[in-house]
Amino acid sequence: MWRVARSDTQQEPAKPMKTAVVIQHLTFEDLGFFGPLLSQRGFAWRYLEAGIDDLASLVPDEPDLLVVLGGPIGAYEEDRYPFLADELWLLERRLAADRPTLGICLGAQLMARALGARVYPGPAKEIGWKPLHLTPAGRASPLAHLDGQLTSVLQWHGDTFDLPEGATLLASSDLYRHQAFTWGRGALAFQCHPEVRSRDLERWFIGNTYELAAASLSVPELRAESLRLGPTLERQGVRCLTDWLAQRGL
Repeated sequence: MWRVARSDTQQEPAKPMKTAVVIQHLTFEDLGFFGPLLSQRGFAWRYLEAGIDDLASLVPDEPDLLVVLGGPIGAYEEDRYPFLADELWLLERRLAADRPTLGICLGAQLMARALGARVYPGPAKEIGWKPLHLTPAGRASPLAHLDGQLTSVLQWHGDTFDLPEGATLLASSDLYRHQAFTWGRGALAFQCHPEVRSRDLERWFIGNTYELAAASLSVPELRAESLRLGPTLERQGVRCLTDWLAQRGL
């Protein structure tokens, strides 16, 4: 189903609506506050569910924007999750066409793989609110709004990736060097989660209860941290994505 912005008045002929397709791996890992922002910017957007919807039927360069969201599986696990081959096929062609593409967490890892880089388990689970350390290229990009002196971002992953050939590193964290990169004119990838709303994270705490317990993390402490830091991330994340979309002409 396409989500569109609504208006009670129509003062001029409607412009052709921009389209965004969002690939989702878990129902509670959604666009967060990016969804309303896309609607405000005149996008009609819809989710496709990985493993359920036929991703191979999507014309790779057709949507104005492709977003690939996070999930708990490995970007290298096609033997267990065959639909990953379709995602990689889609991303390879999308990136080759240099069409606007945004990857978050697993989405970033899949983008790295589609660009020929290796994805593999990292040194440890990185879960919780952490600052980003921007590179000079990152400080000159829309990620300047996510600088660690301005906001923390939510980390929730255990895998990492090599930086793809030709990519520009934008940010690192204390534990993971490759946190964000850009490639070509149209691709932006985040290992972290800049899209989350603190009010939605209770679903994450419930859905990931075993992972949190295995990592010896306190749900009450993570909840309190999310309520404290989430509103700032939302303000800064909106600025970051707004600038990035504007630079892409979207």
